[in-house]
Amino acid sequence: MSSLVPPLVTVPVDGGELAVGVWNDDRAGVPAVLAIHGITANHRCWPFVAEHLPGVRLIAPDLRGRGHSNALGGPFGLEQHVDDMIAVLDRLNEPRVAVVAHSMGAFVAVLLAARYPERVASLTLVDGGLPLELPEGQKPGEREATALLGPAAKRLSMEFTSRDAYRDFWREHPAFREHWNEVVDGYVEYDLQGTAPHLRPSGRLDAVGADVVELYGGDDYKDALASIRAPTTFLRAPRGLLDELTALYTLDRPHREPRVAGMTVVEVDDVNHYTIIFDRAGADVVASTVRAALAASLSSPPAISPQQAAQQATEHKGIA
Repeated sequence: MSSLVPPLVTVPVDGGELAVGVWNDDRAGVPAVLAIHGITANHRCWPFVAEHLPGVRLIAPDLRGRGHSNALGGPFGLEQHVDDMIAVLDRLNEPRVAVVAHSMGAFVAVLLAARYPERVASLTLVDGGLPLELPEGQKPGEREATALLGPAAKRLSMEFTSRDAYRDFWREHPAFREHWNEVVDGYVEYDLQGTAPHLRPSGRLDAVGADVVELYGGDDYKDALASIRAPTTFLRAPRGLLDELTALYTLDRPHREPRVAGMTVVEVDDVNHYTIIFDRAGADVVASTVRAALAASLSSPPAISPQQAAQQATEHKGIA
């Protein structure tokens, strides 16, 4: 099995350094995948996916304001995350990658593919990336949007007296109560920072608050979805953030606009919003989707950006 704990590298970005876990970094000539985690998470959510992708260089950053990147200040927001992802790819010499992204990370992936189509060979959106829907007449204010996250956001303002106390908090989370395993345990251990009895989660509430209000999709985001030409698969979890039967996305939502044109939709059996990557069965589906995307991308040419297309058109006109 792949190590639960990948080597960490640091990447210079605006304002400091981003921590990046890299599985299979010692193997030359293998395909690369950029893995982008969710809104309060860190790179240690990906070990089971890495386990199912042994021949892949899996690049998994801690996003700005989370994990070991939590010393990085603002600006926060999806566009800043995209800039950070490009810095990671440039530093690690990866001109073009498959992208797999969970929850809020899928929104970052969508904007990455829209702004830099030549860098993204395919998208695997794991229960995220499609604009969330608010009740009619309600605006996505930070307080209301953050409340959607439930215990995931609540813990960011809490302090814990010991590591066991933090584990106990997580063990009571409805999504993990019946699904505790070595990956969840390692993820929780990595997330906690400080010294007892003043231990705190690594995620910054200001970073989460800035990001969460963007998950409802303004016009620019809808335009980004419409512009994507990379092969895209959406994996839907049938249960929600608290393991409830009401999923984050209703059964019909991935088939309605706004969405990526031609997007394939896959229903992942018997998972919730978290266990789709934190359990082996869900992670196997995610990894299988990524493997298929990698195989298909080997035979397809890279996309070009709108700027490159305009330049090529100008050059062609000049030659004519």
